[in-house]
Amino acid sequence: MRINVSQLLKEPVGSQRDYQLSDRVNIMEKGSSAVNGNARLVRTNRSILVKGEFDTSVNLTCARCLETFSYPLKVEFEEEYLPATDIADFAPLPEEEEGEAGSFTIDNNCSIDLTEAIRQYALLAVPMKPLCSDDCKGL
Repeated sequence: MRINVSQLLKEPVGSQRDYQLSDRVNIMEKGSSAVNGNARLVRTNRSILVKGEFDTSVNLTCARCLETFSYPLKVEFEEEYLPATDIADFAPLPEEEEGEAGSFTIDNNCSIDLTEAIRQYALLAVPMKPLCSDDCKGL
């Protein structure tokens, strides 16, 4: 889920764009899941702030009956994407300024990739002991 932000980087602080996105993302190790949703990109003084709301589902194993079932997920996140290049002249930034540890970046082609953020937040939304239904009797 890549978005080109080159024009947004040239606009004043506070400018925003809305996107409707649909793609497949490898959330779990067992294949990809369809992901649909909206992302709002806002230009800040040093980065692009992404506010995303996505719907997807993952296949899980019930903790009681051990049956596989599809579990719907609503993924919401707000992340800052820092540039790998200087926004003014697109010259590469020194490595120590190239974003904070663990942060997402805008690549050298002025694109952001939402795939990893969606994957990480989806994994956080998966329950620790998933149940196929509240009244599952188990084995």
